[in-house]
Amino acid sequence: MAAHLSYGRVNLNVLREAVRRELREFLDKCAGSKVRGGRIYRISSKWLEKMFTLKGNRLPAADVKNIIFFVRPRLELMDIIAENVLSEDRRGPTRDFHILFVPRRSLLCEQRLKDLGVLGSFIHREEYSLDLIPFDGDLLSMESEGAFKECYLEGDQTSLYHAAKGLMTLQALYGTIPQIFGKGECARQVANMMIRMKREFTGSQNSIFPVFDNLLLLDRNVDLLTPLATQLTYEGLIDEIYGIQNSYVKLPPEKFAPKKQGDGGKDLPTEAKKLQLNSAEELYAEIRDKNFNAVGSVLSKKAKIISAAFEERHNAKTVGEIKQFVSQLPHMQAARGSLANHTSIAELIKDVTTSEDFFDKLTVEQEFMSGIDTDKVCGQKTSLHSLIKVLRLVCLPIRVLDYYKKKILQTYGYEHILTLHNLEKAGLLKPQTGGRNNYPTIRKTLRLWMDDVNEQNPTDISYVYSGYAPLSVRLAQLLSRPGWRSIEEVLRILPGPHFEERQPLPTGLQKKRQPGENRVTLIFFLGGVTFAEIAALRFLSQLEDGGTEYVIATTKLMNGTSWIEALMEKPF
Repeated sequence: MAAHLSYGRVNLNVLREAVRRELREFLDKCAGSKVRGGRIYRISSKWLEKMFTLKGNRLPAADVKNIIFFVRPRLELMDIIAENVLSEDRRGPTRDFHILFVPRRSLLCEQRLKDLGVLGSFIHREEYSLDLIPFDGDLLSMESEGAFKECYLEGDQTSLYHAAKGLMTLQALYGTIPQIFGKGECARQVANMMIRMKREFTGSQNSIFPVFDNLLLLDRNVDLLTPLATQLTYEGLIDEIYGIQNSYVKLPPEKFAPKKQGDGGKDLPTEAKKLQLNSAEELYAEIRDKNFNAVGSVLSKKAKIISAAFEERHNAKTVGEIKQFVSQLPHMQAARGSLANHTSIAELIKDVTTSEDFFDKLTVEQEFMSGIDTDKVCGQKTSLHSLIKVLRLVCLPIRVLDYYKKKILQTYGYEHILTLHNLEKAGLLKPQTGGRNNYPTIRKTLRLWMDDVNEQNPTDISYVYSGYAPLSVRLAQLLSRPGWRSIEEVLRILPGPHFEERQPLPTGLQKKRQPGENRVTLIFFLGGVTFAEIAALRFLSQLEDGGTEYVIATTKLMNGTSWIEALMEKPF
């Protein structure tokens, strides 16, 4: 069991064990030792000899009978698999090949393998329904990198189908969700798919007592502004600067090298420092959602507490006292190591956040979001910034778009006209028209900008961006209390329909809430969510009078950079 998946109101270990069971059943079909290659997340290694990332040419050497390809159904991956299989056939003793598509089997991919002459080499060709992956006690993700592009640019609903299937799996494990709320066209489609899937299984009644009270489906294109802004929480900044992939981050090794006297900095490590980031680590759980300006004081306090705990060894006189101190030593050493790591990370982040470039970018962002000087051009430094940084600023609500588009094409090359087209089609770049700009109305009605933000002891979700309250999270907050009827005018301005569906429960499963008991709302972001939005929802969950605890699900954990990158067309 993973302890960090069961700390909240919803025990996500139940989901984890269900998907592990399905994987075990497949592995049991493949007799003998196994090696697995693919692009997915480690579930268990009990049945496996070795694991490798899928790469071209020959497979790494391994003394095994079975080779399992564990992959997303993407055509380019089939080409690599064919290359691997053909090289093995030439190598010598035959091995048994198997392929497991995640989350769905693909006829197109199987046809590609057939065209390449290797389809017959696979003994088992099956699918593994890993739609939602538990990342933390309140966080699930499909990790579907192309979901936003597929939905909003290509009109491909595959990821919406997988989202609906994932939600049906959750309902099978945690009970029927009585109320579904949604905003956006994709949200409406997912709700319709869920209703249709439920109708198809009318023969079987779900007799599990509901864990979730509500489901809120939110389209990413309802709030295109939030991911563009620079996240200012500790976890958000780690992701902005270094990128968090599957709960891991790779960091420059210099800050983590043990300091030895008189070595003059020789023999510094060259391999990146890889750290896992989740709430299983006590200190990280405490600081991850804080505004970065509040992290230093917490680390300082922790350092004093740990130092005092180690000093206690001088007071241990009796055998019993010494034994008690020794028993606490592993935990204390782990705490000291954790503190050292996060102090180093904080130093790395501070080097960036105190730079002139970071300050200038943040100033421009916050002026746009607060409604000040929205015609301002990003200084005269466009050519000095990376293209993605410039695009993140240009996608903010400005009225000088044509100027920027021309500047971008002149500076970075006319091949990027396809990228600009994609951003425009997705709704990120708003072309100049004589129409009304709705952002000031939305900002004022939903209180998206707060001038006086307490970053140390926050009282509002706007602390995650030091002034800007994420529109998506504000919508969730207002749905909980006083309800969306109070903001009907704004909901009509925002893209897509808003709706409510009720799912009837069998007699005896209706929930009777105890006095003071919070509702549990599952909020599903279709198109991706940022760590700052997650932090804001956790903040709402922890409010004493909040009335709602949130579990977050998404198609992808992302930031503004990875989002823009996914929409960029690669020049030929």
